[in-house]
Amino acid sequence: MNDEETKPSDFIREAVIEDLKSGRFNYVRTRLPPEPNGYLHIGHVKAFMIDYLIAKENNGELILRFDDTNPAKEETEFVEAIEEDARWLGIEWVKVTYASDYFGLLYDWAVQLVKKGLAYVDDQTPEQVSANRGTLTTPGKNSPYRDRSVEENLDLLERMKNGEFPDGSRILRAKIDMAHPNINMRDPAMYRIIHEPPHHRTGDKWKIYPMYDWAHGQNDSMEGITHSLCSLEYENHRPLYEWFPEQLGVWKPRQIEFARLNMSYTVMSKRKLRRLVEEKIVSGWDDPRMPTLRAMRRRGYTAEAVLEFIRKVGVAKNYSVSDVSLLESCVREDLNKTSLRRMAVIKPLKVVIDNYPDDLVEEMDAINNPEDPSAGTRKVPFSKVLYIEQDDFRETPPPKYYRLFPGNEVRLRYAYFIKCTHIVKDDNGEVVEVHATYDPTTRGGDSADGRKVKSTIHWVSAQHAKEAEIRLYDRLFTKEDPEEGDEGFLACINPNSLDISTGYVEPSLSSPEAGSRYQFERQGYFCADSDSTSDKPVFNLTVNLKDAWSKIEKKGK
Repeated sequence: MNDEETKPSDFIREAVIEDLKSGRFNYVRTRLPPEPNGYLHIGHVKAFMIDYLIAKENNGELILRFDDTNPAKEETEFVEAIEEDARWLGIEWVKVTYASDYFGLLYDWAVQLVKKGLAYVDDQTPEQVSANRGTLTTPGKNSPYRDRSVEENLDLLERMKNGEFPDGSRILRAKIDMAHPNINMRDPAMYRIIHEPPHHRTGDKWKIYPMYDWAHGQNDSMEGITHSLCSLEYENHRPLYEWFPEQLGVWKPRQIEFARLNMSYTVMSKRKLRRLVEEKIVSGWDDPRMPTLRAMRRRGYTAEAVLEFIRKVGVAKNYSVSDVSLLESCVREDLNKTSLRRMAVIKPLKVVIDNYPDDLVEEMDAINNPEDPSAGTRKVPFSKVLYIEQDDFRETPPPKYYRLFPGNEVRLRYAYFIKCTHIVKDDNGEVVEVHATYDPTTRGGDSADGRKVKSTIHWVSAQHAKEAEIRLYDRLFTKEDPEEGDEGFLACINPNSLDISTGYVEPSLSSPEAGSRYQFERQGYFCADSDSTSDKPVFNLTVNLKDAWSKIEKKGK
């Protein structure tokens, strides 16, 4: 197939191509308009990639513009975090701008509308404004201040800007139609008064700040944006975004809406995510159970896997919910190709090989990645005392259990056959030690006499292993739709979403670099956490080797 046949196609891409063909635009320029009041999450990735790829595929430009119109919410920390996360995704932009860069010009344009009789200062209280707006079935009521003269409005607007009036006492409104069937067209607010806190970039210069619906579309116009791509909730705002530039006689971008990303077992609302952090349900915005990009990076997700998930979800106009299992599958597929294999025991059980020499230490050859021969091999120390997984031993095995049990023989990965001879229990009757014998002729995992074993288990040498903290993460919510029902999303928090164990890892993992990813053989994919120390490495479960949840869900149906 040639490049044209493999190029993605959807209604947005088709519209952009048609605009170029028809001459509506002779270039493509899009923008990312994040608010610097929180961290990017997986939902933002879809919107960001649509904007970025539309520009890139058409040899266009992308502008990263921060919507810093609300001084009470913005923080420089979020600006830097958003840039960092966007770069991690591979997004490139021609420049970074801020809504506040245009505060002066935006104010001048507001003055123009006042002079045209298309905007006025309203003294109604916020409650009165809301009450007089009307409903979907009843028209709104005109403000008693709607017919102020142009001169009076200009004077009041100037004094609002200069800080003469208290917060909430006056707003500037567009003068459109209080009976309009679209509530967004019923004299929407353009400016509100905010004295404190100072703006993170302009300080105390401004005492009035533009509303999003006023700033957003005009900023697009000021930057020559051709295609303003946004989620479906802005579809009803489009008539307003088109009305302002028509009245001002300025550049008119084309707005195209798409369905936002929703994902099962996940909440995307910044307000709800903030509650999870503030109420200490999670440890922070980068807690690996969160849907933020910071959290996903900490958990060990790769940008390639996240982008493949977004590609598979596609671009649509209709509401839908993507299965989080698809994201996990993309992560699993990517890590399988790139992750080095290592042995780690999460819930350890001691094994003593009674006929192995006490002081002997051998080095076994272990494969680093069967998917990548160039990754080579490594040496893993083997000795008399080992740790294996508790689940790999049963005193009384259930049917079809082929791992270690009294009298049974298994293969130790890369090493020898061993046979369980007897066990040691503690005062509570729990097995604390397994004794076995080994066959020295089976080094490497095969017997000279051709006998077969039905199970291979992993291990670490007790003498050489490094103690490690293993954090096993699961889904934060127990319900596919956490917001379903009256009880709210906090009522379905999964109490088992984090299980911390002290385990052992092979010596090559003693001092891992934070963010390095591995496949713990037979366990899952893990990532070295930033909490790791020289004394104790910490590993986060990224994703299991298999999708265990699909089986659980099938059983429940």
